[in-house]
Amino acid sequence: MTQTEEKMSTQSKLILFILILGNFLCLISETVMNVALPSIISDFHIRTSSAQWLTTGYMLVIGISVPVSAFLIQRFTLRQLFVTAMSFYLIGSFIGFITPWFSLLFAGRMIQALGTGIILPLVMSTMLTLVPVSKRGTVMGIFSVAILFAPAIGPVLSGLIIQYYSWQIIFLGLLIAAALIFLFALFKLSNVSETSRPTIHMPSVILSTIGFGGVVYGFSAAGEETGWSNPIVWLTLIIGVIALALFVRQQSKLNSPMINMKPFRSSVFSRSIFLMFLIMMIQFSMMLILPLYFQTAAGLSPLQTGFLMLPGGVTLALTAMVGGRLFDKIGFKPLLLTGLVLLTIILSLFTTISSGTSTTTAAILYAAFTIGVGLSIGPVMTLALNQVPKPLHAHGSAISNTINQVSGAIGPALYTSIMTMASQHFIQQSSETNKTLLQIKSMTSGVHTVYYVAIAFAVVSFLLALTLKKRDQHLETQ
Repeated sequence: MTQTEEKMSTQSKLILFILILGNFLCLISETVMNVALPSIISDFHIRTSSAQWLTTGYMLVIGISVPVSAFLIQRFTLRQLFVTAMSFYLIGSFIGFITPWFSLLFAGRMIQALGTGIILPLVMSTMLTLVPVSKRGTVMGIFSVAILFAPAIGPVLSGLIIQYYSWQIIFLGLLIAAALIFLFALFKLSNVSETSRPTIHMPSVILSTIGFGGVVYGFSAAGEETGWSNPIVWLTLIIGVIALALFVRQQSKLNSPMINMKPFRSSVFSRSIFLMFLIMMIQFSMMLILPLYFQTAAGLSPLQTGFLMLPGGVTLALTAMVGGRLFDKIGFKPLLLTGLVLLTIILSLFTTISSGTSTTTAAILYAAFTIGVGLSIGPVMTLALNQVPKPLHAHGSAISNTINQVSGAIGPALYTSIMTMASQHFIQQSSETNKTLLQIKSMTSGVHTVYYVAIAFAVVSFLLALTLKKRDQHLETQ
């Protein structure tokens, strides 16, 4: 490849900039409602389980819509899809801002999620088209900022808004940001990919919806109060897994599959995707467990908790960008192994936290934890996508984004249920009579158990990373 071919045009950089902006905004929406839920519960006089669906339902719609994205990316132009997706997001934000009813607020969130489900894989697929293989590490580092930093900054922004204004202002802020990005795209975004006329296979759509929807819903429901004892959890998971198995089998037989499974023929792709799943599951879980513990055990306010997590979010963004550049210079393996070792060490230190741990100490530990994540996730994601040939870019990005969403549902639910079970076991064995102290001690025991489980997953990730070879870095099967 010549030096000229290695360079990205100004137009390509502008296109990626617009797409990453949209991606960043959509990912903020995944977590921005968490801190606002108590206010929404109070305003609409609804149960916590109902309000939680503003977040769970958002993830569910994304989990269902992302698999269809490969078909949409092939069928419609970049400009058509992005403008349509941002239109959905705008409409959903507007409904959330003006609504006087919870049902309409929920509908607005689901419309937002529909736009997000289109944008997430669209960005990655376009990046694979525009960015030379030797430059993907750098661009993926920037893209990782949106993937990892946006969900982390969401609670901080909403905490600030709730502290001084109402939850409706959150939607107003999202609406204004979306409108600016929409106008920017309308005037500056151009098409870069060719379209075709693939046929949509409705049985695949149905199986995909039931499969991914069942798995995301099942694990999300498992993280609620009734946990794994709820028969609905097991029923939806079983139905989801069976539907997914049928979906995968069906895709391998179709001439024009909705999601082409050929990337999994690459052992490097398969191992990288599984490794990415493990790391993202740990990251999403720690973003939930740590603030939950310090709000409950240490009595921090949502705003204080948001600021506790803020240094980690900033560190994660900086590490992801630096890691992306280093990927192109020194390769993925030194970064990946260093990140996973650091991840394991910090998780070990987290097993000693208690209600007496200062917020400064917790913030420093979490920031160090995010360095490990930042050094790990970008390189392994780039490595996986480098194994996907150009005709399968849309399918490779759909697979990657689906894994991200599924890990975001499975991780928090799995670790939350482990924490709950460990806490209940502690209560049964404890002789503590002070109820407040018992709650703090039991939750501390549950959190420690969660971190031990996370350490086990981190060690498995490290061993899996050892099987990847340096020569795999720029392998792009033709």
